[in-house]
Amino acid sequence: MPDPMIITRFAPSPTGALHFGHAWSAVQAHDRARDQGGRFLLRIEDIDGTRSRADHIAGILADLAWLGLSWDGPVLRQSERAPVYQAALDRLQDQGLLYPCFCTRADITARLSAPHAGPDGAVYPGSCRTMAPTERQARITAEPHAWRIDMARAVALAGPLDWADAHAGRVTADPLAHGDVVLARKDAPASYHLAVTVDDAAQGVTDVVRGVDLFAATHVHRLLQALLDLPTPTYHHHALLHDQQGQRLAKRSGAPTLAALRAAGEDGAALAQMVRRGQLPIGIAAITP
Repeated sequence: MPDPMIITRFAPSPTGALHFGHAWSAVQAHDRARDQGGRFLLRIEDIDGTRSRADHIAGILADLAWLGLSWDGPVLRQSERAPVYQAALDRLQDQGLLYPCFCTRADITARLSAPHAGPDGAVYPGSCRTMAPTERQARITAEPHAWRIDMARAVALAGPLDWADAHAGRVTADPLAHGDVVLARKDAPASYHLAVTVDDAAQGVTDVVRGVDLFAATHVHRLLQALLDLPTPTYHHHALLHDQQGQRLAKRSGAPTLAALRAAGEDGAALAQMVRRGQLPIGIAAITP
């Protein structure tokens, strides 16, 4: 039997312009598929309706074309997939794994203490999980709320889990360390954890190529795959790019954008070739935490 076709994806959020770190990731995902006769998909993670902008989506398409990267099939947009996410939430709800959370960020910060520190920072202390059913029912129709997963119950139901990571080998999943993460936000139909897991399965992604900063999130994604009977891709968590000050290239830190390089007349295809050879601009280095 022939090996299944490799399918990768690039899934940026249109909340700002792409920078060199995005080019680094997109080229790796693109080439992993193309080098093996596979498919490279593009997904726009615009589920955050308050921050996503149409001009950033247009910029993403222009930047990828400038780099000489092409994708297969239509572009999937998360903003159009609310019913799919709701179906996944309904399934988890039917398993008794979700509960509404009415806490604000200020509430959570006030209740956290040092023992709650986890791999992604502060872990939710479970304040709403133990709420009396009568109070919960009275508040759920009157107040905005998120939906959290009862992680202890979910882990007990799923049992031991692991996944294949191209760099770390077989990794034992430990989603319990992340606490009761949000799966549907007050202002969005799904959180990153739920949306990315459901969408990777829906698009048939076999190999997830993304930064090592998302390695920890994979523990949660592996659990959701088990609970929703979804396939588990192979993960490739690549190093991140840092500037001369050791700061990771990011939108919020004002990393130089691909749009600025395009406007300056730089050759995008040549830049992509530099990335393939491991040649990074002066002052930028690839670092694995």
